Amino acid sequence: MIKFLDLHKINERFRDEINSRIKQVLDSGWYLLGNQDKTFEDNFAKYCGVKHCIGCANGLDALNLIIRAYGFGAGDEIIVPANTYIASILAISQNGCTPVLVEPDINTYNINPDLIEEKITDKTKAIMVVHLYGQAVEMEKIWALAKKYNLKVIEDSAQAHGAIYQGKRTGSLGDASGFSFYPGKNLGCMGDGGAVTTNDDELAKKIRAIANYGSDYKYHHIYKGINSRLDEIQAGILDVKLPHLDKDNERRREIAKYYRNNIKNEKISLPKTYNENAHVWHVFVVRCDNRDLLQKHLETNDIQTNIHYPTAPHKQLCYSEYAHLSLPITEKIHNEIISLPISPVMTDEEVKKVVEVVNAFK
Repeated sequence: MIKFLDLHKINERFRDEINSRIKQVLDSGWYLLGNQDKTFEDNFAKYCGVKHCIGCANGLDALNLIIRAYGFGAGDEIIVPANTYIASILAISQNGCTPVLVEPDINTYNINPDLIEEKITDKTKAIMVVHLYGQAVEMEKIWALAKKYNLKVIEDSAQAHGAIYQGKRTGSLGDASGFSFYPGKNLGCMGDGGAVTTNDDELAKKIRAIANYGSDYKYHHIYKGINSRLDEIQAGILDVKLPHLDKDNERRREIAKYYRNNIKNEKISLPKTYNENAHVWHVFVVRCDNRDLLQKHLETNDIQTNIHYPTAPHKQLCYSEYAHLSLPITEKIHNEIISLPISPVMTDEEVKKVVEVVNAFK
């Protein structure tokens, strides 16, 4: 069986280093907001090319904290791609803001910058860009719109650790960025984890306080905060894996390149990228009119797949108020996509088998 993502094999490479970090935490007797957390935050901020990294409990919290720290709330609108994981939109609505959904570019699956300006109103406060599937959004037009209308740019970088746009890594392309370190991410921990990155000193200070019960120091609460912290063990694990991220991403690019050069099946639409370095291939998504049949064909041949994602957010029951929207590109994508196996521990033989089986689909 070729697994969609072999997390055990991915993490086994670092067993000794991870065990050493866990032992350090056990020996220290300090489990939250300690040296492991500070070390990882410093290293990840440097990696992303920003001044601040604030660890938190998960990627959804990271986006929530950004919106909350900016003070956005009821009556405010935030533009967001219609084609995204639901967490991007949940972070907006959970703060009382209104998500304004914008169709993606069918070629990149990311938000179409040419469709944003028509959605901007006097209630718009921010544009949330989602670097979906691992490809950095083309930011030039979005930066121009943000400057023109005095909007914040919030990055959802949950799937794009290490992706690059114009020489800068995701996490440094907006005013603030939310990351997830869910185990399946390109940089994943062994549980839930997240972080916010930013160059804004005041925003970083406020987010750190809000995430710690609204406290700037112990038992002194200046905000009605929440509890969202990256624990010491997860921070240590992430710090072990961070130096290997670029190499792992390069292996993902090699596999993606082989798939794109060798899958020759007219029933399959392959993903496109405007720049090889912009993409870190968190998932390798293809489209097929008979997606379910393709998935069954691959399963029969011992190849696991996944679907990212089967139902568009505006078609989910929890967002029934958006069900009337006409978003044909988003709906087409969600009806046709299927994700093939891709990970830094896949062997060449496994990659070749995936290609052979996909090409044999009729």
